[in-house]
Amino acid sequence: MTTITACRSCGSKDLYQFLDLGDQPLANALLTREQLERPETVYPLKVVLCRECTLVQITESVDPEILFRDYIYFSSFSETMLAHAKEVADRLRAERHLGADDLVVEIASNDGYLLKNFVAAGVPVLGIEPARNIAAHAVKQGIPTVSEFFSTALARDLASKGKRADVMIANNVMAHVPDINDIVGGIEVLLADDGVFVMETPYVKDMVENLEFDTMYHEHYYCHSLTDLEHLCRRHGLAASDVQWIPIHGGTIQVSVTHAGREGDRPRVRAMLADEARWAGDTAYYADMGRKVDALKDEVLRLLRELRRAGKRVAGYGAAAKGATLINYMGIGPDLIEYVVDRSTYKQDKYLPGSHIPVHAPERLLEDRPDYLVLLAWNLAEEIVRQQDAYRRAGGKFIVPVPAVRVM
Repeated sequence: MTTITACRSCGSKDLYQFLDLGDQPLANALLTREQLERPETVYPLKVVLCRECTLVQITESVDPEILFRDYIYFSSFSETMLAHAKEVADRLRAERHLGADDLVVEIASNDGYLLKNFVAAGVPVLGIEPARNIAAHAVKQGIPTVSEFFSTALARDLASKGKRADVMIANNVMAHVPDINDIVGGIEVLLADDGVFVMETPYVKDMVENLEFDTMYHEHYYCHSLTDLEHLCRRHGLAASDVQWIPIHGGTIQVSVTHAGREGDRPRVRAMLADEARWAGDTAYYADMGRKVDALKDEVLRLLRELRRAGKRVAGYGAAAKGATLINYMGIGPDLIEYVVDRSTYKQDKYLPGSHIPVHAPERLLEDRPDYLVLLAWNLAEEIVRQQDAYRRAGGKFIVPVPAVRVM
């Protein structure tokens, strides 16, 4: 672990801390029963704003080899992600008139959940996925995948072999890269002269205004604004050509990027940059978030304690990083949430880091029928409620903890 003293993007030392989530274990480091007795490594989780380029980032850097080489998040377990990936792939294929002579490259391609849509349409693809276990799974599914971290060096190697990408994609990746200049430099190298790079990343405005503090954990080094991404791209000969806000993951910006000089008139980019000019670099905008998050913590704990005192049984849904971050920040243990369920078979029969709350398959909900289910994966609330209709009809109630506690 290293602690930054300057912005990872622009190098400025003018950093303003506005959120402290305490010392936490790695959010995706689920435990086996045998590991429960061993001490867990914890790391500070503090969030700062760079007043120079407006990038919001955590202060600690954990080695990516530890974070990502053996990974347990498989995108294909989420129906929401599968549907969204197909929509993105179909739109890009139509807009860019992609065919057998083109190449689509996805950075951090996971299990091929998105690229498989191009493969089915006969468009050549290349996935780049550092998690060896997930890359192997993608290859078995027929998705050509390089099991490496994307970098400028890798981009140069691929380009030297004649590979240039007509379309590059990075969904929920730009928050995960400690050396963000290296990855953007690689995009500039690998992207064809008339190509487009499309990224999706959680939007800092939603994080601040909706108290989505659990967006920040040790795998998520950043939460981006368009302003900081434009600064970053311009330094590497790229520019945002279009942007739109989409509701997935609690608020995301989808940014299209081209080589500088090819970005066109970009009215939506200009409009968002103008809006962000009012707040993106203003410390007052971020200053109150810590107090509000503390108040939310008190509200959640008060409700859970009242339910337990009333003899109600409470479980959770979602053994994801968001859930682990929320639980550990709030100090929730098995005394308040008995267990968590998750569709991912890679997480079942394990324990959440820090809290040691056990993880089971969703079928457990109908077997013993807890009274309440806390939606730890609140960003997928609609999908979860739809999946758990039988639990609801049996009398179960849902608790959404962010941005304000509500019972459904």
